[in-house]
Amino acid sequence: MRDIVEIGIGREARRSYRLSDIQIIPSRRTRSSKDVDTSWHIDAYTFDNPFISHPTDALATPEFIIEMGRQGGLGVINAEGLWGRQTDLEGAVERVRDAINAEMSGPEFYGSEATRVLQELHAAPIDEDLLTARIAEVRASGTTVAVRVTPQHARELASVVIKAGAELLFIQGTMISAEHVATGGEPLNLKEFIGSLDVPVIAGGVADYTTALHLMRTGAAGVIVGGGASTNDVALGIGCPMATAIADAAAARRDYLDETGGRYVHIIADGEIETSGDAATAIACGADGVILGHPLAKAREAAAKGCYWPHSAAHPRFPRGIVEPSWVDVTFAAELNGPDSGSVDATENAPTLETVLHGPSTDPHGMLNYVGGLRRAMAKCGYTDLKSFQRVQLSVSAGFGF
Repeated sequence: MRDIVEIGIGREARRSYRLSDIQIIPSRRTRSSKDVDTSWHIDAYTFDNPFISHPTDALATPEFIIEMGRQGGLGVINAEGLWGRQTDLEGAVERVRDAINAEMSGPEFYGSEATRVLQELHAAPIDEDLLTARIAEVRASGTTVAVRVTPQHARELASVVIKAGAELLFIQGTMISAEHVATGGEPLNLKEFIGSLDVPVIAGGVADYTTALHLMRTGAAGVIVGGGASTNDVALGIGCPMATAIADAAAARRDYLDETGGRYVHIIADGEIETSGDAATAIACGADGVILGHPLAKAREAAAKGCYWPHSAAHPRFPRGIVEPSWVDVTFAAELNGPDSGSVDATENAPTLETVLHGPSTDPHGMLNYVGGLRRAMAKCGYTDLKSFQRVQLSVSAGFGF
C-alpha cells in the first residue's frame, strides 16, 4: 500500500524514500564473497561489474574510458561535451580547474566562475570529425563504446556517433519522457527513433512508474532512474528520492515483462550513490546497473584530477549541476585562508581507477573498492548474482520522518 500523507487541506503527497533511508537485512545463509558473481549482461554485451561512469568530461578522457573497460565496467562518453568541441581536451579541462582554484583563493566558493568557463567552452560548435576521431580511438582499443546524447540533439548526433563506433547509445537528460516536444520543431518520438537504430539504447532519467513504463515501451534496452548529481531539487523543485524511484521502475519492468511475454528492460540507477553501500542498496531496490559520478573523480585517471561536475553543469542558460573542487584543492585553499576555512583530509597520491573499483582499500566508509563492497553485501545476505540480490529483505530506518 502506498504511503499517502495529507500536506494540507485537499492536497496529498506520497511519502518516498532515499537510498540512505533504506537498510539491507541479511536473512539467509552467508556465503564467501569469492563465490559472488557481479557480472552484468545487457543485450549482447557483458561486463564484469555493474558500474558505469557518468558521461562527464570531468572523468572522461579516451584513456579513462579505456581503463574503465579494462576494469570490467562501462565508461560513457558525452557526445555534447568537450570531446567534439575542444581540440586541446586536457587544456580545456585545466581551464575549468584554474577557475576553481582562482575562486577558492577568495573568501567564498560558489563555483560560478568555473561554471562560466565551462559554459564558454561548450559554446564552441561540435566538430563532428574531431568527435568521430576520439570515439574511434576508444573503439580501436577493443573497449565497448557507449555514447550519451540529449533528447534535444539525438536526431542529428546519433547517426554520427554510431558511425564512429558507438555500440550503446545513451539518450540521457536529468529528466526525460518518451516523447520530447518542442514548439516549432519536430517532436522526438523515442519509439520511432529507437526502432530506427541498429544499436541498443539506454534512456532516462525517470522518477516514476508511468514514465519508466512508457520508456520501456519505446524499445529501450535500459531505463535510467534519477538525474545524477543535479540541482533539480533546488533549481526546479523537482526531486527524485532514489529508493522509491528505483522500486517503482522495477515494478514497471515486472509489468512490462508480463505485457510483452518476457522482454526484460534493465534499470540503471543514477543518483544518491556515493559509497559502495549506496550502490548495494540501489541494486537491492531493483537496479541492474549503477552510474558512478563523483566517486570516480578521485581516480588518478580522471580528467579533472579530483574536481567534478555532471553533464548538466554546462547548460548555457540554466545549469543544474555544481562544479566541485577536489579534496586536494579544498585543503590547499584552507592552508591559504587559515585553519577556520574548512580543511578536508586529502592525499597527494590519488588512487588508481583499479583501486577505486577493486581495492585494496584503507577507507572504512565504502569510498574505495566499490566492487568488493557490493560483493560482500551480496555474500552477507547469501546471494551469488545481481538478479537474485534484488529479492533481499529491506527495512526503512527507524528515524525516517522524525
